[in-house]
Amino acid sequence: MKRIIAMMLVLLLALASTVSSCAQSGIRKDDKIGVVCTIFPQYDWVRQILGGERDDVELTLLLDNKIDLHSYQPSIEDMVKIADCDLFIFVGGESDGWVDDALLRATNKDRMVLNLLEILGESVKIEEMTEGMEAESLHSMEKETEGHEMDEDTAYDEHVWLSLKNAQRLCAAIADALSTLDSDNAEAYRDNSAAYLEKLSLLDAGYQKMVNTASIKTLLFGDRFPFRYLTDDYGLAYDAAFAGCSAETEASFETIIFLAEKIDTLGLQHILVTESSDKRMAETIIRESKDSNRQILVLDSLQSVTSGDIANGATYFSLMESNLHVLEEALH
Repeated sequence: MKRIIAMMLVLLLALASTVSSCAQSGIRKDDKIGVVCTIFPQYDWVRQILGGERDDVELTLLLDNKIDLHSYQPSIEDMVKIADCDLFIFVGGESDGWVDDALLRATNKDRMVLNLLEILGESVKIEEMTEGMEAESLHSMEKETEGHEMDEDTAYDEHVWLSLKNAQRLCAAIADALSTLDSDNAEAYRDNSAAYLEKLSLLDAGYQKMVNTASIKTLLFGDRFPFRYLTDDYGLAYDAAFAGCSAETEASFETIIFLAEKIDTLGLQHILVTESSDKRMAETIIRESKDSNRQILVLDSLQSVTSGDIANGATYFSLMESNLHVLEEALH
């Protein structure tokens, strides 16, 4: 399967190179600064540091309309934008295995690249299995980590944006990159970044305060679990059906029973799912538990944000603030 994908990428890259060479000036005719982001958190961080919409900046979000990070493959149009942009920001894990080939086709040789995992360095976590997790989700942890310079034999947890502490470090790096690209507006970028980092820091403190006063310290997910960075930040424990990067969707009877017994033992009144869940697994776990009145809560992993959501006011901060309220309900 990987060979087929690789061959398709070669063809796409060849065509993208042709299109780009014929239309380099057609992408940004007014000498705009081109910034391309793979996922929504990066995209919104750039917006905040820019201070909002800017006529002299073309900002592109690649993973739009509920495209999943773990299954995304770039279109020809995406490849051309990456080749011609001034700043390219990506996560840097296994899911971005296509990035190296895309960067080789760069028409803008002065382009800057930010790899989130490389910026975070040793604080990046390894994908983990916990007791009761569906064993087959281990497959997602054994894949090669292509396009990552840290350790090609390690499957890193890519969901670094779900830590507000990580977000502050990453925003500072983005502000530095924008200041280098556009020195005329460097002071504004520094000011915007400082104000935004203060907001993130206050929200981080709000999470910690909520957890400190919580009567419950464990979350139970009837779903994938991409929130390890978040739970580790505040000393929370968790149980889940699948690891965060698992491609599995159907849990075994053993996994269902384990989680049903766990929710009974812990006396939890809520089971959590991600925003993309159909909730069927969570509903089954509740039916198999001793209390059928338990509620399902949705914690947003920020992987399904669409351009429509953005137009309606969705921001990284607003979604993480909403997650705080969900956790408060689950833990109190």
